Amino acid sequence: MSNGLKVGILVVLAGALGFIGYTQLKKASGDIESRPAETSAPIDASANTASANAGSPDGATAKLSESRAKTTMTYDKKEHDFGTIKQGEQVECVFKVTNTGKEPLILEEAHGSCGCTVPEYPKDPIPAGESRDIKVKFNSTGKKGAQSKTVTITANTEPIQSMITIKANVDAPADAAGADKAKGGH
Repeated sequence: MSNGLKVGILVVLAGALGFIGYTQLKKASGDIESRPAETSAPIDASANTASANAGSPDGATAKLSESRAKTTMTYDKKEHDFGTIKQGEQVECVFKVTNTGKEPLILEEAHGSCGCTVPEYPKDPIPAGESRDIKVKFNSTGKKGAQSKTVTITANTEPIQSMITIKANVDAPADAAGADKAKGGH
């Protein structure tokens, strides 16, 4: 083995160990990634949650939510099942969110788990005791079979993020299914 190759391997190993040490130090310092979610004011007992900075690589959205006055919210439902739909169909449903706390509810962000799931959410603060709609559109083009997609909502609640789910069984034409098998499927 040449000296240049040995030096290269040592540099890569040193870099990897340095990165591991840095991430452990960051977690030990109480950074947001390692802090457990407080449960003193849950969104609701059945709420699904994601990590505080999911969908925000630098955690900027989570930090903004953390600095705001906290409130609580509930959904009229956590899941919507479209049933069986035809491939290529675009369907939409509505989730009603209610501010059950005392502070204005601010929905900072809502994003789908993939490009086929597009949420529309209220941008203005929701006063205490009031409700608003979150519309979720699902495009089944190129999909087949059972589909389950999530929408992650970031708000001034604790925990900062919660999820709602949509489901559908996409009925694909027989020739489309056969074409996918020939290509190796997805």
